[in-house]
Amino acid sequence: MEKIFKLKENNTNVKKEIVAGVITFLTMAYIIAVNPDILSNTGMDKGALVTATCLSAGLATLLMGAYANLPFALASGMGINAFFAFSVVLGLGITWEQALTAVFIEGIIFIILSLTKLREIVVNKIPLTLKYAVTSGVGLFISFVGFVNSGIVVKNDATLVSMGNLKSPVVIISVIGIITIVILHKANVKGSLLWGIVLSTIIAWGYAYFNPEMAKAYNIMLPQGIIKYESIAPVAFKLDFSFIYNMNTLWNFVIIIFTFLFVDFFNTLGTLVGVASKAGMLDKDGNIKDAGKALLTDAISTTFGAVLGVSAVTVYVESSTGVAEGGRTGLTAVTTGILFLIAMFFAPLFVAIPASATAPALIIVGFFMMDNIGKIDFTDFAEGIPAFLTIILMPLTYSIGDALTFGILSYVIINLGLTILGKKENKVSGVMICLALIFLLKIVVS
Repeated sequence: MEKIFKLKENNTNVKKEIVAGVITFLTMAYIIAVNPDILSNTGMDKGALVTATCLSAGLATLLMGAYANLPFALASGMGINAFFAFSVVLGLGITWEQALTAVFIEGIIFIILSLTKLREIVVNKIPLTLKYAVTSGVGLFISFVGFVNSGIVVKNDATLVSMGNLKSPVVIISVIGIITIVILHKANVKGSLLWGIVLSTIIAWGYAYFNPEMAKAYNIMLPQGIIKYESIAPVAFKLDFSFIYNMNTLWNFVIIIFTFLFVDFFNTLGTLVGVASKAGMLDKDGNIKDAGKALLTDAISTTFGAVLGVSAVTVYVESSTGVAEGGRTGLTAVTTGILFLIAMFFAPLFVAIPASATAPALIIVGFFMMDNIGKIDFTDFAEGIPAFLTIILMPLTYSIGDALTFGILSYVIINLGLTILGKKENKVSGVMICLALIFLLKIVVS
């Protein structure tokens, strides 16, 4: 253990690392229920998605621990999975097989960028202001999805959105879950997100037991067993490359790939920066220590995750809970990865967890991701306006990619403009200018 993970060098021990790994798993185990719930909106098999989610998370986290020796856990990214389901498949009308292919190709591109260290350079050249804004914006987006899934926010033709029926069973179940998570978290109970989902699920299943017809109308049903391995065959190895035979679909597909590229890139960026900062792994310039190995692991995980049948796999902000418990090496990640592999044999339980029970976790995770917003200097318009646009447009446009476009373009235009006028020292890097030009090209050709 000492030779592989360098425990003494990182001022830790085996017991501390294993406990940290268990806590990390408890705080992010909700993804086993939430990810299939979101991706199944595309028509993908929910049972197969449970297995694919566990398998991809387990293997990716094991890789992070064994190769990068970092205490970061990975799974299908929150925000990215919503973008995959709602913006790409349902919004653009392409098949989920083609969307997985886009994720696969995007992962290959990321591997190349990571091997050439170009991705690491780009990560370190993004201003800290936008790094914090990305994290906060994704948080708002995830919370918005949670409020919709809970029935608290509903569609309204007159006002676009409005308050739902607060007396409906799904809203009551979700509210109980939110209150439970808040109380448990405040009481320092580990895995508060998971326990909130568990309590809400038990209440929902109780409702289904005593009133099955009404419960079915709210998409609440009892589990059909406890221990069962669901085959990943319905979603694994389903990549569809047929787009290459049609120039029109080829061009549209290229746009989708690069949209995924940008969304995944900045989602990973925001989360990695957030977790690294909590772990004390940022240097005085805000650069991430050992970013190269972490980013390469992330890229490889995204690629094989798409093959297994899930949206982009990325570092999880919940890794910070294990870090807070003293986890400092890859042994923490290895422990978490093993627990994910064990969890995939309990598919019937996870499949039967209703959206109203997972919605509280989405809402609270969004809240957690907002903690860096206070580090943004909103009194400086050159920094604050781009950050504000990035944050607010993610939920309002229901698109992380569109929000990033506005954020980066506004940052470059405002700061270059002030530099030209002699009002501010130039802080815009060549990397940022190149990103702005790429985003501008994307707007022109789309």
